[in-house]
Amino acid sequence: MSFSGPYFVLAIIAMSTLGWMFTTWVRARHGYPVENEWTGTVHRTDPDAGRKIDLLSNENEKLVGRISRLEDRIAVLERIATDPAARTAREIDALR
Repeated sequence: MSFSGPYFVLAIIAMSTLGWMFTTWVRARHGYPVENEWTGTVHRTDPDAGRKIDLLSNENEKLVGRISRLEDRIAVLERIATDPAARTAREIDALR
């Protein structure tokens, strides 16, 4: 095998190109940003991303409201359970 001919140089160029194409394909398939030599990095875009963000924001607002109502209810239950005056009154009534 002769390493001094033009076929060797063309084989190296072909292997480099195929390797670059394969790594770009793998990165694009798995959602990693693909590097472009002219415009920098190209990110994968989802056409429904805006709609999903709006739905999640609405659900988040609803859940925050529900959590605040539950915190208020827990505070009332804690106040009832730990109220010393009510406990003392019950103990006095139990002794009568």
